[in-house]
Amino acid sequence: MDAPPHDDAGRWLQELDRRLAGWRPDEIGTLMFLHDRHRVLLIRKRRGHGAGKINGPGGKPEPGESPLQCALRETEEEVSVSPRDARLAAVFRFIDTVEPDWLGYVFVAERFDGRPRPSAEALPAWYPLDALPLDEMWQDDRLWLPRVLAGERLEGEFLFVAGVLRAHRLRALRDGAPFAVVGDDSA
Repeated sequence: MDAPPHDDAGRWLQELDRRLAGWRPDEIGTLMFLHDRHRVLLIRKRRGHGAGKINGPGGKPEPGESPLQCALRETEEEVSVSPRDARLAAVFRFIDTVEPDWLGYVFVAERFDGRPRPSAEALPAWYPLDALPLDEMWQDDRLWLPRVLAGERLEGEFLFVAGVLRAHRLRALRDGAPFAVVGDDSA
């Protein structure tokens, strides 16, 4: 008798659970999404992690810098704008079987000072919320970015194999509920 078909989705979720046991990130990163009711400011990365892809401004915290401070600084450096009233919208664990694992903090802001300008690291552009360039973004972005831009607070995990998404879990948090990874919104 033939063996039953292999449940790839279940296998990858089991692998995700296995890798989460005692998990610690290799890297910490931040993203900032500036948006209004109709559009969002995104960048095409010119260099560094994700070069060539479209994403929000962001980067790695410097020693002693909080994720929020990092997201604010990186946004100012990459696109010459200063977000105001930024809030933590999502916390994600990105696990890869080949590449470094990342803990990612996603911030959103609806107000900012300055006018977006290109830099050596980023080419900024406004995109309509109903026409996000998801095919030019990280594979997982299509699963969470529209929800974050619609006001949801999310946390979750993503399993990649050499950059290819194999499994994920996303959880919506009600207003005021702490993020399990960081414990509260004071990231």
